[in-house]
Amino acid sequence: MAKFGGFGGGANMQQLMKQAQKLQAEMQKAQEELKNSVVESSVGNGFIVLTMNGERKVESIKIKPEMIDVDDVEMLEDMIMAALNDANEQIDDLTEEIMGPYSNLGGGLF
Repeated sequence: MAKFGGFGGGANMQQLMKQAQKLQAEMQKAQEELKNSVVESSVGNGFIVLTMNGERKVESIKIKPEMIDVDDVEMLEDMIMAALNDANEQIDDLTEEIMGPYSNLGGGLF
């Protein structure tokens, strides 16, 4: 008769716990890697360059002075918004790449 819900006893349970601890350490490492990642979005032929980290915090926005046209602020706003959206999409892709292997573990518990 199987013990521990079919895990087969203490030795197997210890092995399972070791695997879970190893997986948890790998996930923490992946989360740290994502947190420390940085993406860069450039729009308008480099007139606006936005840098964002893996926590989705904007680290810098550089705007070439020749882009500033007080008569067309809307274009500048649109370009900044495009750079932000692109950076967020890059973070989404990076998150999937780094954290993807862990997304289906534990029935979504992780």
